[in-house]
Amino acid sequence: MDKIVLEGGTQLRGEVELSGAKNAALPILSATILSDSTSVIHRVPNLQDIRTMVTILESLGAVVDWDKDQGTIQVDPKNINKEEAPYELVKKMRASICFLGPLIGRLGKARVSMPGGCVIGPRPVDLHLKGLECLNVKISIEQGYICAETEELRGNEIFLGGRFGSSVLATANVMMAAVRAKGLTIIESAACEPEIENLAHFLMKMGADIEGAGTHVIKIRGVDSLHGAEHTVIPDRIEAGTFMIAAAMTRGDVLIKGVDMAMLHGVNDKLAQAGVKLERKDGNVRVTVPNDLSVVDVITLPYPGFPTDLQAQMMGLMSVTNGISVITEKIYPERFMHVAELNRMAASISLEGQSAIVKGVKHLNGAPVMASDLRASAALVLAGLVADGSTEVHRVYHIDRGYENIEEKLSKLGAKIQRVKE
Repeated sequence: MDKIVLEGGTQLRGEVELSGAKNAALPILSATILSDSTSVIHRVPNLQDIRTMVTILESLGAVVDWDKDQGTIQVDPKNINKEEAPYELVKKMRASICFLGPLIGRLGKARVSMPGGCVIGPRPVDLHLKGLECLNVKISIEQGYICAETEELRGNEIFLGGRFGSSVLATANVMMAAVRAKGLTIIESAACEPEIENLAHFLMKMGADIEGAGTHVIKIRGVDSLHGAEHTVIPDRIEAGTFMIAAAMTRGDVLIKGVDMAMLHGVNDKLAQAGVKLERKDGNVRVTVPNDLSVVDVITLPYPGFPTDLQAQMMGLMSVTNGISVITEKIYPERFMHVAELNRMAASISLEGQSAIVKGVKHLNGAPVMASDLRASAALVLAGLVADGSTEVHRVYHIDRGYENIEEKLSKLGAKIQRVKE
């Protein structure tokens, strides 16, 4: 098992290129099985979650050719004849649930292991099942597996609003099944994240008929067949936000290349309120801090609000900003495992229900800390960039799920960071 070791106190300076978005690539790769011919997907990040997705594709019978240097994956699905995504693979990655819709769309049946909970709280699959049942799919739970079967997928009107808003993966699953359903499907309260829009663009290249992706109402007219297509994954907006916050925390000067700032309105707004300067030019953004930063209150919300996947990193920034801020988690109320670890580094954070009260301190202190989930691990790395002394971040397999070569990218920006075998 690896750990990341950092020496704090260096301002980040230079340029960084974004990778493709993991949360867009995963459902797109699962959608390739809806076709009988080869699809080519570009800008796929080399991450643990992508490796798990490739293993599942191969277990179903697909032939996968992955050029990791070029970031290109070719998927030939013509020999897919298995409907089961087994527990030993699904348990590694919650997003494996997005095979449910494509398997039903291709084979008329699916057997996918129930994904477990995680340290940021359980994330139920009720909206996935509700949406598929509306498409004439019979579903049962047997020995920890979702067993789904249909004689014919039929379009329908489906409401996918949930307790904490729309579900991205449920929207993706229903959309991927509905493209093969008879008639018209209308998804109300659909997730409108850019990753859903990117998936829809890929499906349309394959021959699907979809309107409204990127809004809360998506209309899908089913088609008889789909063909392979070539597609490029969008840049990772969460990685972009993470580097923007890293530049702000270190009071650095960083040019982030290939960022779509239209995907980051909620983040841009809060960083600008805090005093971070964002200069946009030709698809790039330069991040600097010309004056002292100010504290801001943050509430995580579904897109286009402030993303829950940047809550921990923003808390790291507020922990070294003078004043008191309140960060409220509306998507995953239990997503505060990083608070105790930041406090080990001399942050001053207390929890009150769904909110964290952050009192900014002048300095964080380096310490050994434990990553509990993907985004918490990123927050701890960012904290280590500004902490006095040495910080060791353990369990970095979490960060490898969602950040491609993060220590190399930070090192090129001047960070004193290295990966060490434990």
